[in-house]
Amino acid sequence: MSLAELLRERPIVQAPMAGGGSTPAMVSAVAGAGGVGFLAAGYLAPDAVRDQIRQVRDAGVTAFGVNVFVPGPPAAPGVAAAHRRRLAPEAGRHGVAVGEPVHDDDAWAAKIDLLVASPVPVVGFTFGCPDSEVLGRLRAVGTATVVTVTTVEEARTAVASGADGVCAQGLEAGGHRASFDPTRGGDRPLLDLLADVVPAVDVPVVAAGGVMTGEDVARVLGAGAAAAQLGTAFLRCPESGANPWHKAALADPAFGETDVTWAFTGRPARGLVNRFVTEHPETPYAYPDVHHMTRPLRAAAASAADTGGMALWAGQGFRRATDHPAAEVVARLRREAAGAGARV
Repeated sequence: MSLAELLRERPIVQAPMAGGGSTPAMVSAVAGAGGVGFLAAGYLAPDAVRDQIRQVRDAGVTAFGVNVFVPGPPAAPGVAAAHRRRLAPEAGRHGVAVGEPVHDDDAWAAKIDLLVASPVPVVGFTFGCPDSEVLGRLRAVGTATVVTVTTVEEARTAVASGADGVCAQGLEAGGHRASFDPTRGGDRPLLDLLADVVPAVDVPVVAAGGVMTGEDVARVLGAGAAAAQLGTAFLRCPESGANPWHKAALADPAFGETDVTWAFTGRPARGLVNRFVTEHPETPYAYPDVHHMTRPLRAAAASAADTGGMALWAGQGFRRATDHPAAEVVARLRREAAGAGARV
């Protein structure tokens, strides 16, 4: 089945949420309800990715994807190390040490080898576009590829490199910006971005960013998207692996807004505004170095139920997220979208 055919049958996509949000249980529930679920390979060891794929397959799921982070260039020498000193007071709050500023590629080659040796229906990419050789290897084993983009130029680059589809990510989206260059892009509302991306490429376009209701789904499909992708809408579901305090914060009136920050990882991402975000505006663009430095700090904050020190990723529509099972969320989206005139 081609990517276009898959999305025509299943135009609701559960976004990959690295760090625990995406789970085999969630992917299975979404697929069982008629959507497409995505596992998130980011931050996981290849063996853990292999195990999650096995769990999804054991559940009989055939419509799912795996998302992989594309490695980027290192930050300027000394930048990450200098920032490490600024994080010392944060580390002192919970008696832990700041992590080392490691620049790694998240086991990129091993994950691509795994996905070639054990093909899945769809592989998505975030933070850049793989070269044509990688995309060709996946196509040769029957896997469709989707590159997440935030500009028309990125979309054209992805298609020219051989991607079977693109995911247009608007500024409303929660979690990391997918911009190829973290210092630019990712600043356009979804509907504005779709208006330019859809006519610029001849592949299916998935729409992501602030989609929370069936009416939102109908709106992006009406704008020419082949499917709508939702992440925050699934974060509070029982199948979500997000930290319980993260889930609770999404419904806590004490958190009133989201903003884009790179304080936690060194790459721009949208989340709830909390103490850590406001106290570290000077964070450099140094991913994944900053991610590794703050990882023990975030873990300690989560253990202490200190939501002020956690990365609480969320899209602009987070208030509409519910704690209903993922299958019920998909069913509601399909019902609402159909009521708004969409064919789902």
